[in-house]
Amino acid sequence: MKVGPSLIHRLFYPQVPLVMAAQYRGRVSAMPVVSYASVSDSPPMVVVACNPEGFTCKLAQKAGSFSLSLLDRGLIDAFARLATVSGAAVKDKLADAGLAHVAGQKLKVPAIRDAAATLECRLVAKKRTGDHLLLVSKVEAAYSGGAFTDFWDYSAYKPLLYAGWRDGMTTYPGT
Repeated sequence: MKVGPSLIHRLFYPQVPLVMAAQYRGRVSAMPVVSYASVSDSPPMVVVACNPEGFTCKLAQKAGSFSLSLLDRGLIDAFARLATVSGAAVKDKLADAGLAHVAGQKLKVPAIRDAAATLECRLVAKKRTGDHLLLVSKVEAAYSGGAFTDFWDYSAYKPLLYAGWRDGMTTYPGT
C-alpha cells in the first residue's frame, strides 16, 4: 500500500507523547508533542518540533524556556484536554486541564506536579523546517518520580501511547 505524504508521520506511531509547557508574563500554556529527540548527551540537549503558529510554541520562544513532561496513562483525560483547547483561550492551560503545576527547580517553567518525569529546557536555537519549527534546547534540570532509576519500571509507570487523532485522541488498548 502506498502511503501518502500527509500520512507519513503516522508510520512512527505509537509514540510516548510529552507535554511541552511554558509561561510568560503570567500566562501558562501547554501542548502535547510527539516529534522530539535527544540530540546531545554532553551537554544534554533535546529538540522538539511544533507548529510555529501555536500559542504554546510562541510562548516558549518568548520565555526562552519550557518544560517537557511525561505523563502516566492515568492522566489521559487531562492530556486530551491539552490537545483540544488553545492556550490563547485560557490564562493557565495546565490548570484548565486539571494538571496542578509548580515552579521549575532551575528555570522559570511550569512543572506538572504529577508528571512521571520532567525536563527543564533552555531554548538555544530554532530552525524552520517545512510547516514546523524545531526548538533546540539545553536540558538544565531533569527529575522523575519513583518509577525511574536507570531505566523505567513499567510495573509502576504506565506510559500513554499516542496513536494519532481521529475525531479525538486515539490510543492503543490498555493505555
